[in-house]
Amino acid sequence: MKQTRFHGRYEGAARECAAPGCTEAGEFRAPGAYANSFDGPGDWRWLCLEHVREFNAGYDYFAGMSAEEILTAQSPIAGWARESRAFRPTAHVDGVPRWADYDDPLDAIGARAAGIRSNAERTARTAASGRFSRAEAEALETMGLGTEVDRKGLRTRYSELVRRYHPDRNGGDRQYEARLGRVVEAYNLLKKSSAFA
Repeated sequence: MKQTRFHGRYEGAARECAAPGCTEAGEFRAPGAYANSFDGPGDWRWLCLEHVREFNAGYDYFAGMSAEEILTAQSPIAGWARESRAFRPTAHVDGVPRWADYDDPLDAIGARAAGIRSNAERTARTAASGRFSRAEAEALETMGLGTEVDRKGLRTRYSELVRRYHPDRNGGDRQYEARLGRVVEAYNLLKKSSAFA
C-alpha cells in the first residue's frame, strides 16, 4: 500500500469507511473498539479523510483524568520517577540480579541464567539421592536449602523467609506475597517429610 501526502493514508485499499452511512473509501486508520493490551494488539477501523479528521478533532488523551493526573502526565520526567525492579534495594531477593553488583549487564543476565540452570540440576540431584522425593526437592529449592538440612534448620530458614516476605514483618511491602505463599507450601510439605523422622 502506498502512502500519499496525507500522513497515514493508504490508497488502493478496498475498504469502505466505517462511519455509519458513509460510502467513501476507508483510507485512514483510527483506533477501534479494542485497545492494545496484554492479550495482543488492538484493532483498527478504517475511515475516509473527512471522518478521520472528525475523529482526530474529538480525540482527548486526557479525558477522564483529574487535573493532578494531567499535570503528572505532561511532566517531562513522567515515567522516570518509578523505580524499576532491578534497581530497588531488594533487587537481589528472589534470585533477581542486582545490576549494581555487575560492571556489564550481560554478566548479570548470565549469572541469573547460571543460577536457574544450577537450581534445576541441584533439584534433580536431590531427588536422585533418595532421601527426598521430587516434590520435596523442589520445596527445598524454593526455601534455598540443601539436602543436609535438619528439622531445626528447616524451622530457622522458614522463620527467616517469613520475616523477609510477610507484609506485617517487612514494613508493609506486599510485592512478595506470592513468594511467601510458595515458601509456606514448601514448609508444610517438608515438615511432614519422612526424611526428618
